[in-house]
Amino acid sequence: MRIISINAWGGARYGVLGPWLETCRADVLCVQEVTHTPGLGGWTRYDDAERSLPQRADLLADIRARLPRHHGLHVAGDSGPVHDEDRRRHRQDFGVATFVHDGSALIGVRSAFLHGDYTEHRDEWPAGDRPRAALAVRLFDRAARRHVTVVNVHGLRDPQGKGDTEARRAQAHRLARLVTDTRRPADLTVVAGDFNVLPDSETHRILADLGLTDLVGRSDTRTSHYAKACRHASYLLVSDPDAVTRFEVQTTPEVSDHRALLLELRSAQ
Repeated sequence: MRIISINAWGGARYGVLGPWLETCRADVLCVQEVTHTPGLGGWTRYDDAERSLPQRADLLADIRARLPRHHGLHVAGDSGPVHDEDRRRHRQDFGVATFVHDGSALIGVRSAFLHGDYTEHRDEWPAGDRPRAALAVRLFDRAARRHVTVVNVHGLRDPQGKGDTEARRAQAHRLARLVTDTRRPADLTVVAGDFNVLPDSETHRILADLGLTDLVGRSDTRTSHYAKACRHASYLLVSDPDAVTRFEVQTTPEVSDHRALLLELRSAQ
């Protein structure tokens, strides 16, 4: 089984991201920063107090079109205003999505807010303190004859940095509850996504108490399209490192300002 996690940056590099989706061969694809603007395709522009970014109007539909044999599940954390190429205003949902190939049986789905609750930002998007949702799926991997739980995470962004805070501590405990509530004792468990924390964060200690091992460590998970000095953002944790045949922080192609995380698991026990 191949599991890939990527923060897609709202599809800002869709010219590279789109073709990569068709060739990445993910059995489970965890995507953060997924946009959905009902009834609108093409491009929009996102603006907050810090940034102005191009985004796909409906990255969710874009990915579903590229992956027709995958079940596409989406959870919106919040929504807010965007403008199309003619400067018309639209309301866009923003969240996480998980795509599961139909070669595996999808046997359970659960989501939870890790920070805040669903919010409609009426006039503008806030730069920080936005709600964050996580999405967990439980699968039966037919090739390996085992149950697998995969949790897709997008952690709280704080303009002050990625250090531990009370909000991030609470977020980690909510994430731990989601993992515990979704998986069964014998499940191989994977937790992946853009955590927005540092490698030595309390989040990792809390997840380690669940028997999860981080495979990323201090690796650079950013691409050349990210200009800030701190290069830590995305992580992938697994309950059984011995089941891993390959793990890679992919440096190419640069489909986003984040690097994709690729995990391959043994096909037979």
